[in-house]
Amino acid sequence: MATLQTIRSKGPLVVIVIGLALFAFIAGDAWKVLQPHQGKQDVGEVNGEKLSTLDYQKMVDELSEVIKLTNGLNSLSEEQLNNVKDQVWQNYVNNQLIAEQAEKLGLTVTDAEIQAIIDQGTHPLLMQTPFRNPQTGMFDKDMLQKFLVDYANLGTSQMPAQYTEYYQKMGAFWMFIEKTLRQSTLAEKYQNLITKSLISNPVAAEDAFKARTEQSDLLLAGIPYSSINDSTVEVSDDEIKKLYNEKKEQFKQLAETRDIHYIDVKVVPSDADRAAVKQEVTEYSNQLDKTNSDYATFIRSTGSSVAYSDVPVNKSVLPSDIAARLDSTGLNEVYGPYYYQSDDSYNAFKVLAKVSVPDSIQFRQIQVYADTEDKTKTLADSIYNALKGGADFEKVAKIYGQTGEATWVNARSWEGAEMDADNTKFINTLINQPKNELANLTVGQTHLILQVMDKKSMQTKYKVAVIKCPVEFSKETYNSAYNKFSQFVAQNTTLEDLQKNAEENGYTLLPRKDLSSAEHYVGGVKSTGDVMRWIFSAKPNEVSPLYECGENDHMMVVALDKVHKTGYRDINSVAATLKNEIIRDKKAEKILANMQGVNSLDKVKAMEGAVSDSIKHVTFSASAYISVAHASEPVIGAAASKTEVGKVSTPIKGNAGVYMIQVYAKDKGTEKFDAKQEESSLASMLSRPVANQIFGDLYQKANVTDQRYLFF
Repeated sequence: MATLQTIRSKGPLVVIVIGLALFAFIAGDAWKVLQPHQGKQDVGEVNGEKLSTLDYQKMVDELSEVIKLTNGLNSLSEEQLNNVKDQVWQNYVNNQLIAEQAEKLGLTVTDAEIQAIIDQGTHPLLMQTPFRNPQTGMFDKDMLQKFLVDYANLGTSQMPAQYTEYYQKMGAFWMFIEKTLRQSTLAEKYQNLITKSLISNPVAAEDAFKARTEQSDLLLAGIPYSSINDSTVEVSDDEIKKLYNEKKEQFKQLAETRDIHYIDVKVVPSDADRAAVKQEVTEYSNQLDKTNSDYATFIRSTGSSVAYSDVPVNKSVLPSDIAARLDSTGLNEVYGPYYYQSDDSYNAFKVLAKVSVPDSIQFRQIQVYADTEDKTKTLADSIYNALKGGADFEKVAKIYGQTGEATWVNARSWEGAEMDADNTKFINTLINQPKNELANLTVGQTHLILQVMDKKSMQTKYKVAVIKCPVEFSKETYNSAYNKFSQFVAQNTTLEDLQKNAEENGYTLLPRKDLSSAEHYVGGVKSTGDVMRWIFSAKPNEVSPLYECGENDHMMVVALDKVHKTGYRDINSVAATLKNEIIRDKKAEKILANMQGVNSLDKVKAMEGAVSDSIKHVTFSASAYISVAHASEPVIGAAASKTEVGKVSTPIKGNAGVYMIQVYAKDKGTEKFDAKQEESSLASMLSRPVANQIFGDLYQKANVTDQRYLFF
């Protein structure tokens, strides 16, 4: 149980698993796989290697179990599952890309290398496992080895069912860790190969050092492009076409996207619905006042969003509106009913206890199990009596394959979590047990011989029965909204109809450009998988049927506007961006022409629309932020580094205007130049963008297809 607690305390494990697995260079109800569409069985393809729905599901299930185990969760939310799906897909793609290159280069990871990593025990991933020495906190390969032996002997042991299930989960957990170690090690080898191919030299190192450390203080004056009205600048179609051809590679699209318009109707409670919830909570509060026992059952019957806990908790884990009213409420007094606007709920609560209890508890235990319940009880009683008679706790624990070492547990590990009767009994025993006394505790089919060693940080905590009922719409309210929207959808069957009639019918038609099939939601609304499937099977100007989505509180209709196929974006879809760039360049040309012959900042300031500023600590390597132009200007740092103190620069074309600067001070800083260190830093700095570019090229050549949206 202590090991399980250790696992659950390691929420960051998942971040490390995903972070170490491979380079993250590709942006990108209960879990189930939908029935295959039109005979398609694959969720995607990389380098000609297809990934089946079943294999993808297995990988998602595997990572889901790791997350649940490390976070002590029974299930994952829809958002968490979507994150898992994306992580699994990205890792699969990256693995396939690296595997192909590794095979060509002869890169492998042997069993001996994995064992060496385990023996060394310093890999960050190993440090996040439960196999750590409780005294040093370091990874303990002997603990791992003992577990693996026990795991291998599962079929021949007489272990109780709940322990067998635990060992099976832990076995799957370790296999995931070992697989991830192998994948991350191969990725590290490939990354190191790329990194080692990037070298610097003393000249480049010195330039990089100066660019980073030499600073300039300067005065600036300039004319922002915004001072010239766009309408005064003419741009022809030929100019747009020419710029498009020059920058065509920037508009290459690796995955198909679609432009849509949609109406999202969120059903909200009516006044009658609110009155009904208020009346219901009023009745519950009267019943709560008369209730003296079995609060868990009563609170459950009210449908409260806050489950009852029979363990005293810090008020910080309670809803903020409850916590704010606790100290003004007497013991066994009911507060409410009252309305809380922030979560749109009606509430009442009863303070059952206000006690001072430890926030941290040190304890040790011996888990006792045998073939039968009777044998387990007999053995537990024997161990308990032996300890009461003076037997050494740790020596007895080791007889039964346990350390018996003391461990600290903090109230954060249980406060706010839903607990069953056994866990509640266990925690309350820890809280109430006097120091150094023994307890023989029955937990399910096992016994725990428990001894509390120390208690720290005594705090005031509460037992509170909370009725919190969010205001929800009734079936009648939903049906009314559905009938109205259904009629509107039936009468408006084209995008043009929706654009013309939505507003006068009380609906808002929202645009969304470049929707990708890799996304999980339309308009941020949950459970819109069916909507996504329709969008990527529809033709332009088609209007979808009415979809019920969200958490049974949204309705949606979608019209498909445009389809952007894989390849180069159509010139019309980027024409506005290109036009703005041409307008900016023409404004710059006009301003530069007006600045001809200008040789002082005062003359620039005298020009129409001019702005001025004073900027300090400008370096070559960092963009200068020009507050008066509300823009970041990399070119200012470059110009400042080449401008002598006291001199005025020539006009400088920037992102948001044309400027002239006058440097009045320069500082080389106090940092000493170290050629070797600077060369190493420069190579390291270059490695990431180069690696990203390499992987980007590999991704394009791999003909990656992602059609998960059809099934998940």
